[in-house]
Amino acid sequence: MNLNKKVKTALDETRLLILGAQVLFGFQLQGVFQDKFAELSTGTRYLNCAGQILMALAIALLIAPSLQHQIAEGGRDTQRIQHATSIYAGLALLPFEISLGLSVYVVLDHALGMVAAFAGGTIFCVLAGLSWYGLGFFLKARIGMKSSPEAERGTPLPTRIEQMLTEARVVLPGAQALLGFQFTVMLTHAFTELPETVKYLHIGALCCVALAVILLMTPAALHRIAFDGQDTPEFFRIGSWLVIVAPAPLALGIACDLCVAIGHAAKSYTFGMMAAAGILVVLAVLWYAVPVLMRERAGFISGLARKA
Repeated sequence: MNLNKKVKTALDETRLLILGAQVLFGFQLQGVFQDKFAELSTGTRYLNCAGQILMALAIALLIAPSLQHQIAEGGRDTQRIQHATSIYAGLALLPFEISLGLSVYVVLDHALGMVAAFAGGTIFCVLAGLSWYGLGFFLKARIGMKSSPEAERGTPLPTRIEQMLTEARVVLPGAQALLGFQFTVMLTHAFTELPETVKYLHIGALCCVALAVILLMTPAALHRIAFDGQDTPEFFRIGSWLVIVAPAPLALGIACDLCVAIGHAAKSYTFGMMAAAGILVVLAVLWYAVPVLMRERAGFISGLARKA
């Protein structure tokens, strides 16, 4: 399998992972505003908050390679981005499995009690860990599969465009799930009881996520309408910028709604603000700061090589 195919496959697999993450993240945020949530114990509500934070971290890790590919590599396929995509996906599964276990605990605690909830949450967390990590490492050791470095040839424009559109599809599901939650929660009774400032914060978050969804869908629309499906350098440049810019309002929307949901669940908007600020910093670092630093470092090394 050549390097272009490996990168495309890695991005497709990331898209599959984030499809699962979006469902769980949407439930965690929406569950806070359901009528029965208020009947949960304080400890269970805080576990739900922890699950939200962990799932936001998983989503941050799953989207990070797409931003690195566009910002640091300019859409070119390299050994580094192929390896980074695998590493980030592997790291994202850890908070994912813990968050899954916590969500199972929350729903079973209400339905069956604490003992059954603890057993169910533990079983699903361990089962996910064994399936995702245990089986993977076991088969790797048994098969003895070793990655063989592929030559980094120039990435053709059609391949770069195909992967840019795939990266838009990687980010889009999380944004769509969050937007659906934002619309739905505004029709709940619990939302009407929120403080006015919190309601406006949620509406601001909704606008940010809606903007991100529009930006992420624009490359596909432009490719059909403006470029008649033709692969051109101009389309790649415009599409790449849209894919790079769109996660910025998405990050702000995620942080703001975590503040709303966690503040409501924990009955402390101070705690919600602290959690949201922490997640916003993580998103900014993983999605923008790290790729920009990588690009600057690569440019600096290239400059030294030319001088030598």
